[in-house]
Parts: sequence; structure tokens; C-alpha cells
Amino acid sequence: MISEEQFQNELNLIIANAVREDVGDGDHSSLACIPESAKGKAKLLVKDEGIIAGVDFAKMVFDYVDPKLKVEVLIEDGDKVKYGDVVFYVEGSSQSILKAERLVLNAMQRMSAIATKTNDFVSILDGTDTKILDTRKTTPGIRALEKWAVKIGGGENHRFALYDMIMLKDNHIDFAGGISKAIQKTKDYLAEQGKDLKIIVEARDLKEVDEILKAGGVYRILLDNFDYDETREAVQKIGDQCLTESSGGITEDTIRKYAECGVNYISSGALTHSVYNMDLSLKAV
Repeated sequence: MISEEQFQNELNLIIANAVREDVGDGDHSSLACIPESAKGKAKLLVKDEGIIAGVDFAKMVFDYVDPKLKVEVLIEDGDKVKYGDVVFYVEGSSQSILKAERLVLNAMQRMSAIATKTNDFVSILDGTDTKILDTRKTTPGIRALEKWAVKIGGGENHRFALYDMIMLKDNHIDFAGGISKAIQKTKDYLAEQGKDLKIIVEARDLKEVDEILKAGGVYRILLDNFDYDETREAVQKIGDQCLTESSGGITEDTIRKYAECGVNYISSGALTHSVYNMDLSLKAV
């Protein structure tokens, strides 16, 4: 996984690029009608219910736009919220508040939706030993925010990107000439490059599970689109030789049954690619 420093750098890039994109050469709506000396106060108002996420990110945005802005937090990341709740107040330059408004809302609305959906999945898995994972099916440019939201919702992060973990999927295996060749070539590559990266290999059936186990040296086997019986049999075969992960069209209706098959992890792209933004607004007070 990426380091805390790398993650922070990603957040800094997101903020700088988002402000560049939104503000350009100036927020002319505010510049036109609000004096530079004007002071104001606004509140982040919840018009929905779920898990709030992005409060700490909002503080980063306000600080980037204007370090003099003061934020009073009433509800922290990961807390449950309902209609009418006030998450925080921000006070200072009216122009600065308005300049940061849309970025804060866009980020928090999406992050809160992801955290809420993740928390729903986590709740369904309560009482099992299975953890919910995100995937790389994220919005280009804001992956760090979406993966942060998954953690706030109680889930865990899969690899961050292509560079921090090896994941051999069906196309890698087919292009490499089979599972054994793909795994051996990967081991050779890591040794040559002096890299210490964990290896995950996707299995399409029980025969491929056997091939992966025979090759050895794998951190986790991804059981792709296995049914319940196949999953239980695969988990028994694998035992404690490596970790297991189920993936492929798993929904709220089926996730508990897959967990009860004994897998260590269940990954779901739906955590980040199929959510509806939480309704939030920033209102002057």
C-alpha cells in the first residue's frame, strides 16, 4: 500500500487541481459584488441521512484557499447524520468561503455517499470475519478521496494503483501463457527489480486455484465469479496457504452468503462506482 506521505501528496494534488479548474483567474461572481474586506459565516447543512465523510478534507481545502478561515467542527468523519444536522461552521473572508464552497460540497457529497454505502456493507457482514474491500473502479483524478471515504465507512483499501501491488487477472494470465508462467515471470521480475510487492492472482475456476497453489508465493487468491459451493470448496483447498478474496457481481443480497463461505475479503467496485451523492449544502448564517 502507499505511504502516508504519498497519500497526502495525492490529496494536495487534488486540491490544487480542483481549485485551478474551478477558480481560474478569479471567482468573478464574488469579486463583482462582495467587498474584499467582507467577513461572513456559513454552516454545512445535512439534507439527507447516512455517514458523513470529508470533514477533514474540507478543512484542508479551506486552509489551502485561505489559512485565515476558521472552522468549528460539530460532527466528525464517520459519524451518522440526519436531515437538519450541522456538520461545521466556517468563518472568515466571504470571498474565500465562496471560493472553496463548491469543491468542499462536491467532495463531501461523494465521500459521504461512499462512506454510507460502505458502512451498509460492513453492517451486513457484522459477526463474520470477512472484510470489505474497494477496487480501482474509482473516479479518475480523485481516487484518494474515494478510498479515504471507504475507510471512513469502515471498509478497507485494496491496492491503491498499479504500482503498489501485483494483481494478475485473466488477461495477464492469458497473455503470459498460463497461470504458472505468469506467476514465475512475476517472481523473476520482482527479484530483478528489487521490489517487494505482494502478489494477488485471479482464479476463474477450482482448477486454476490448484495451479496457483502449486506455483506458490501468492499473497491472496481472488475467486472471481465463483458460486457459493465453489467458494466453500476453494476456501477449504486454500486453507492457510494464503488469503482469499471473493469478487464479481456481489451485492447487498449476496454478500453475507459469500462471507459465510469463509473468505477473508470481499471486493466490490459498487462502493465507489455506483453511489448517489449525499445532499449537503453550505448556507450563510
